[in-house]
Amino acid sequence: MELFSRDEPLAYRMSPRTLSEYTGQEHIIGEGKLLRRAIEADRITSIILFGPPGTGKTALARVIANHTKARFEWLNAATVGLPELRKAIAEARKYRKAGQKTLLFLDEIHRFNKLQQDALLPDVEDGNVVLIAATVENPFFYVNSALLSRSQIFELKPLKREDLVLVLKHALSDKERGLGGMSIKADPDALTHLAKVADGDARRALSALEVAALTTPAGPDGAVHITMQVAEESIQKKAVVYDKAGDQHYDTISAFIKSMRGSDPDAAIYYLAKMIYAGEDPRFIARRIVIFCAEDIGNKDPMALVLATSALRAVEFVGMPEGRIPLAQAVLYAAKAPKGNASITAIDKALKDVASEETLEVPDHLKDTHYKGAEKLGHGKDYKYPHNYPDSKVEQEYLKEKKKYYEEEE
Repeated sequence: MELFSRDEPLAYRMSPRTLSEYTGQEHIIGEGKLLRRAIEADRITSIILFGPPGTGKTALARVIANHTKARFEWLNAATVGLPELRKAIAEARKYRKAGQKTLLFLDEIHRFNKLQQDALLPDVEDGNVVLIAATVENPFFYVNSALLSRSQIFELKPLKREDLVLVLKHALSDKERGLGGMSIKADPDALTHLAKVADGDARRALSALEVAALTTPAGPDGAVHITMQVAEESIQKKAVVYDKAGDQHYDTISAFIKSMRGSDPDAAIYYLAKMIYAGEDPRFIARRIVIFCAEDIGNKDPMALVLATSALRAVEFVGMPEGRIPLAQAVLYAAKAPKGNASITAIDKALKDVASEETLEVPDHLKDTHYKGAEKLGHGKDYKYPHNYPDSKVEQEYLKEKKKYYEEEE
C-alpha cells in the first residue's frame, strides 16, 4: 500500500491508484475503451497524454504504474537534461536484457528541445523503453513528428462539474488519504461552487477544499462547516485556462470570429470577455475585429469597419480596463450587422488570376497621358470620361479580357 504524508497536498494524496478510483475522461478510459483495455491487460505502448492542468495526466500515469508489472521510471522534462535522460535509457537497456521492460514517464515533454526528443527516438523505436509522455501543450506543435508517429495520442478534457463534485466528496470521506478523519460538513451548493470555479481542474478544486477545511474554525458541535461563503473565500478568483501561444488562444479567437459571423452577439461577447479576463492583448482583439468587418460584413454595412478601426484607436488611446467598452461596442455591432463577403471573394479571385495567368495589359485608352510621348503612343485616345454621360456611367473596355470577380449581394 502506498503511504502518504499528511504534509503532502490533498490533491497529491488523493491521486487515484486504480482505474476504479479514476474520475472522468470516460472518452478514453471508459469501459471497453482502447486505453483502458491496454492498462488492464498491461499492454501499454508508447502514448502521449495532453490536456489542461488538473485533468489527470500524471494521475493516469500513476494508475498505469500501479497496474503494470514493468519497471516504471519517472522523469520531468523541466528538471532533467540529456545526461539524466541517457542514464535512464541505459538503465532501461540493462533491465530489458534481464527480461523486464521499462515504462518511462516523461512529464512536460514540451519542454524538451528537438535534440532531447531525438535522443529518445532509437530506444522508443527499438522497444528499450515504452514512452508515456504528458504535456499541457498540443503535441502536434511541440513534439517532433518522429515521436508522434511512434505514439498514440490521447487528449484529456477539463473535468465535468459533476466529476469534480465526486472528487471532492471522495476526498471528504477518505480517512486514509483524504479529510475523512476530520469532522466536516460541506453544503452541496458549496461543493458545486468549488467545482464550478475550478473550471475542470481537479487539483484546483481539491486545493480549495483543503484550504476551506484547514482554515475554517470548528463550530459549537466541533465540526468544520463549509458553507457557500467559505467556499467563495477559499477559491477566490476563477482561473481561466488560456495560453496566449497555444490551443486555447487559437480555439477562442476562432470561436469569437465564428460567433460574430454567425450573428450571435451573446457568444461573441462571452469570448471577448474570456480573452480580456485571461490577459489577451486588446490590440490583437481589435485587429481581429477590423479584419472581420472588412471580410465578413464589407459593404453590406460600411460603418462596421469605421467603428472597428475607431475601437482599435480608442483601445490604443485609453488603454485597459476602459478599452473593454469600445471593444464590446464594436463586437456587438459586428455581430448584429448584415453579413457579406464579396470583398474577400473578389480580391482573392483576382489575386489568383494575377498569380497564375498571363498578366493583362492595360488598354491604351486607360493609360496615363501625363508623361512626354504618351499622346504619340495613343495613350488616352478615345477615353470616355464617365461624368460626361448620364448617371456618370458609360460602357467601355476596362480589362483586355472579360472577368467576373464581384458578385452583387442582395
